[in-house]
Amino acid sequence: QVQLVESGGELVQAGGSLRLSCAASGLTFNIYTMGWFRQAPGKESEFVAWITRDGDNAYAASVEGRFTISRDNAKNTVYLQMNSLNLEDTAVYYCAATQRVFLSTNRGDWPYWGQGTQVTVSS
Repeated sequence: QVQLVESGGELVQAGGSLRLSCAASGLTFNIYTMGWFRQAPGKESEFVAWITRDGDNAYAASVEGRFTISRDNAKNTVYLQMNSLNLEDTAVYYCAATQRVFLSTNRGDWPYWGQGTQVTVSS
């Protein structure tokens, strides 16, 4: 049974930093592309970043240059370092996993999901 467990979300002031973690189990972690999505109150889910098994990554334009995704295959964990946080980054952040060769930001193309971790940015 695949499990993805996020952690690290909390209340932070604008301009601050947070690092989210996602621990994976029940899958062969090093062959999966791992991703982060987020959903703000009243808004649709939004792609944030992904990292392939080879370490290639991609980011949403809204976080490019501020967020960094990384993975530690020895720990079966993916991270999201978030810097220069602003109010628009407030959301529940979800970790996801996929084996798709042709990557997509469509939630339906990511079969495995965590339960989410809340990030709240205050002014």
